[in-house]
Amino acid sequence: MSDERVGDLAIVLHSHMPYVEGYGTYPFGEEWLFDAVCRSYLPVLDIARDLTLTVTPTLADQLEAPGVAGRLREFVAEFRVGSADADAADADPELRPACAAEAERYRAAQVRLEELGDDLPALFRGPMEQGRVELMASAATHAVLPLLATRAGARLQIDVGLRSHRRRFGKPAGFWLPECAYAPGIEQLLAERGVPCFCTDQSGQESDLEGLTPAATRDGPVALTIDWEAIQWLWSGEGYPSDPGHADFHRKSLRGTRPWAISGAPYDPDAAAARAGGQGKEFLASLAERLRAHRDLHDRPGLCVFAIDTELLGHWWWEGPDWLAAVVEGAAEAGVELVGVTDALDRHPAAPRGLAASTWGEGKDLRTWDSRPVADLAWAARRLELRLIRGVRGGLPEAVAERATRELLALQASDWAFLDSRKQAGDYAYGRAVAHGEAMLEAIHSAAHPDGRLRSLAPDLSLAPLLEP
Repeated sequence: MSDERVGDLAIVLHSHMPYVEGYGTYPFGEEWLFDAVCRSYLPVLDIARDLTLTVTPTLADQLEAPGVAGRLREFVAEFRVGSADADAADADPELRPACAAEAERYRAAQVRLEELGDDLPALFRGPMEQGRVELMASAATHAVLPLLATRAGARLQIDVGLRSHRRRFGKPAGFWLPECAYAPGIEQLLAERGVPCFCTDQSGQESDLEGLTPAATRDGPVALTIDWEAIQWLWSGEGYPSDPGHADFHRKSLRGTRPWAISGAPYDPDAAAARAGGQGKEFLASLAERLRAHRDLHDRPGLCVFAIDTELLGHWWWEGPDWLAAVVEGAAEAGVELVGVTDALDRHPAAPRGLAASTWGEGKDLRTWDSRPVADLAWAARRLELRLIRGVRGGLPEAVAERATRELLALQASDWAFLDSRKQAGDYAYGRAVAHGEAMLEAIHSAAHPDGRLRSLAPDLSLAPLLEP
């Protein structure tokens, strides 16, 4: 262990899946959720210690939905373990070790899923109750809050998100702004509901080391400014996951296993895991140097808020959990102390400074979710938000209003514009957005009895925020 503490590292892993429960399987739909659970959440949460995870209500809603746990176990047994075993038996000889290793990893997931039974939210709740991790809340359906048409709409997203979190996990350690999308005034809405902190990306406006100090806001919640420089060591085209020896996510066998490395050679699981461990040590060495520069400049330890999607670790980057294990195990020796966001707030006084509107998306602005390619989705969501508020305040029957509100919440998810702008899921995302808009209007105009399609979305919904002035 190093005798020199150069600063602190607050790892924030953002856990989110689009609402796909009941909306299709291969190639778009529940398979996304099932793979994220067994490839990312299970191995990451077995490793996690002294860090923070977000659990979006949309993800928790799906994990809690009746029947999901059983379908997940069947999926892993048939389409993951079964397929990898079959490839291990008849693939080219040089590919069989990778297929066998993949089968073993999925078998380990099977064991954990059997232990969890039908209580999938315990996957996150258990490590929190053990004191290994803290959990942050987020907006109801991962809406980009600065793009909503009204403060009432933003309050609804925040209120439903906090209700969801408190029922399932207790008091949240903070609030994750979907897509790190911040605009001045959001902190006031968070303060209304007692939120202590939120994450924001100010790297487009601030000097290189400025983000290693939290920012105070006038309304109270502290802005934890993420360290984009360190994040790019993973999250860039040249980042750790692009190492030629790591598994190639995009190249699969006909059965769905991934027995090739990025280099094109047969994948060597042991060598790749060792390389990921080495990358964890490289990360800590580079981070210690960065924190040391901050300490020398400001005469106090800095705080690196390192925020990435949980799904990057394991799902997209097969060796990501090995990297995380090396970081968790080696931080103290590198002079870096791992802290949750609660301890981070106690140890690092926030400095008053102005915050600019921003996201962690392309261009650090809103273009991914509000630009010409997705303008129809963005403006339709705003118009429908105004239509719903008029209906709710005009006396829509409660059951009708709740059904219409759930359809609007589903439409407001950032996922649809993100996927549509990148053409990553065919017409699935656009079709989902259009269908939710149509269903919202149908609910209002037909006064039909609520149907069961969104049976598990926002079970903690309250319409009260839509009635606030």
